[in-house]
Amino acid sequence: MRQPNESPAPEAAPPDATGARILVVDDDPTVAEVVSGYLDRAGYVVDRAEDGPAALDRAAAHRPDLVVLDLMLPGMDGLEVCRRLRENGPVPVVMLTARGDEDDRILGLEVGADDYVTKPFSPRELVLRVQSVLRRARPGPGIRPLHAAGLVLDPAARRATKNGAELALTLREFDLLAFLLAHPRKVFGREELMREVWGWDFGDLSTVTVHVRRLRGKVEDDPARPLLIQTVWGVGYRFEPTGTGTGPAGEPGTFDRAGEGGGTGTGAAPEGSTGRA
Repeated sequence: MRQPNESPAPEAAPPDATGARILVVDDDPTVAEVVSGYLDRAGYVVDRAEDGPAALDRAAAHRPDLVVLDLMLPGMDGLEVCRRLRENGPVPVVMLTARGDEDDRILGLEVGADDYVTKPFSPRELVLRVQSVLRRARPGPGIRPLHAAGLVLDPAARRATKNGAELALTLREFDLLAFLLAHPRKVFGREELMREVWGWDFGDLSTVTVHVRRLRGKVEDDPARPLLIQTVWGVGYRFEPTGTGTGPAGEPGTFDRAGEGGGTGTGAAPEGSTGRA
């Protein structure tokens, strides 16, 4: 395992750190010690585990508020650990990857990771990512629930249901769905969604594609023919609150074959068509 880059420790604990329990899972003792030290100095309660089974045992004994999880664990890898953690209830996960490989990032997002950091990394950056994910996970007061097409999203409680059944959404999935419900029938390009939903001015556009695909799997009756989260060919995505309508090819929820390629910040047609969104 490559070690994180050293940098000065945070000087003061953020106000949202009080009492938050973080589980750090990494088989490299140096990385685990450095990361745990920074999180501890930032005001978090830190648990550590060196492999997948130990991480699941720790999480069962003391439910963490967030898990910092290395992807390349011996035996049970980080992807399987993430899957099993989320089977037992929603818990935010920040994934550590040993390289900036796009497949690793997409796999992590597919199994429910809320963010990822590539090694070697600055521990200060990791602390900031943890703070950001925890802030998104906390209920926001005074926000009214959103209702459409059998979906009910309560932003204050961070709770989503469809036809009364609870939806198991990650933080990013919840924020994306809430944004789309709040702007029905309006088309957004992937870069625009990254900026408006997650506050990113740049990043991997496949992140949006992955989350749209995951959301469709949870809110659509037939994810292969989506009626709620529709793709506008060559432009982006829109939410259709009636669950009806046709895409430009005359079929419900027409797939955007440019959805995996690049794009522009203006919602123009993405380039480099490679597959379905």
